Amino acid sequence: MKCIKTFTASWTISGEPPEDTPILRFDLQLFNQEKTEDATPKKKEEARKKGQVAKSIEINSAFVILAAFLGLKVVGPYTYSELTGYMQFMFGPFATADFTVDSAHLLFMSFALVFLKTALPVMLIILIISLAVSFLQVGFMFTLEPLMPKLERLNPITGFGRLFALRSLVELVKSLFKITLIGYFVYRFINREVPKLPELLQLDLATTLDYAAALVFDLAVQIGAIILVLGALDYFYQWWEHNKSLRMSKQEVKEEFKQTEGNPLIKGKIKERQRAIAMRRMMQEVPKATAVITNPTHFAVAIKYDKTMTAPEVVAKGQDFLAERIKTIARENRVAIVENKPLARALYATVEVGDAIPAELYQAVAEVLAYVFRLKKRLS
Repeated sequence: MKCIKTFTASWTISGEPPEDTPILRFDLQLFNQEKTEDATPKKKEEARKKGQVAKSIEINSAFVILAAFLGLKVVGPYTYSELTGYMQFMFGPFATADFTVDSAHLLFMSFALVFLKTALPVMLIILIISLAVSFLQVGFMFTLEPLMPKLERLNPITGFGRLFALRSLVELVKSLFKITLIGYFVYRFINREVPKLPELLQLDLATTLDYAAALVFDLAVQIGAIILVLGALDYFYQWWEHNKSLRMSKQEVKEEFKQTEGNPLIKGKIKERQRAIAMRRMMQEVPKATAVITNPTHFAVAIKYDKTMTAPEVVAKGQDFLAERIKTIARENRVAIVENKPLARALYATVEVGDAIPAELYQAVAEVLAYVFRLKKRLS
């Protein structure tokens, strides 16, 4: 319900206002710019084109961490084999050979090939997972708007204001909470595994590396799971904050409606002119009609029929003043006017201008046309 405040306008200097004093009522929401309305689809689409969408970086980070360590675990034996072969080559035949331009070229090519073989699979896994997670959050979106340079970003006053804004404070609290939570789990993990480290001194290198890799993978999975939970909570917050930032005032909604649908006054004028044009065309068809069926005072329907038509057509119809106008034009052009109240009402209610007569009215219309044709033949 709108909040209405009432003000009393008085023409007296003191005392009670007279009884006939006008009461002025103002709707203060007309002047209120508070953003209380949900964003319209148009504004949401414009924000999306600018890259303004609800998205959590934490979810991407969690999946990237999990994908990276899962990829390392899957391709770990293959990576170990490639690196072992490269190290054997480096400290074997290559170390004893003369260092020339060809050997330097061979060294560079061997390093690049090993790097591609070991790093490329993991990088591809991370890329695919990152793109898939981003697509699930915001769908397909390509825009360069966030990369466009804007002079207001260089304004130190604006930047200082953003530094102490509520959003910056929330991000700071989130970061501190994330660091504290992850630090706690890392501390608990290390505190649990440290007593086992002396036992590794009695194992061979391969077993020690396998054990260390298992520890790192276990820790990464735990950290990724923690970040994933935080990311899910952060996504809901980002969604709420994004929708809140897109809210509109009542005046903004009205202005957008005018821009998309057009000014109601202008639209009314256009419709009025369209009706005038349609009425003018309709009146031009009345002289060509075969007969005008009337109510007799309230309705008038002009129908046309010749041998080339499959069924009679309504070329004009009107009620009250327009019906009188149709009958006047019909008299001026010697068009037969036939009074048939039920038929006139039925034609006016069921048949639009330019449409053929429906089959259920064929019999009644045929009787009228037969009467008109007989009358014309008798007069001729």
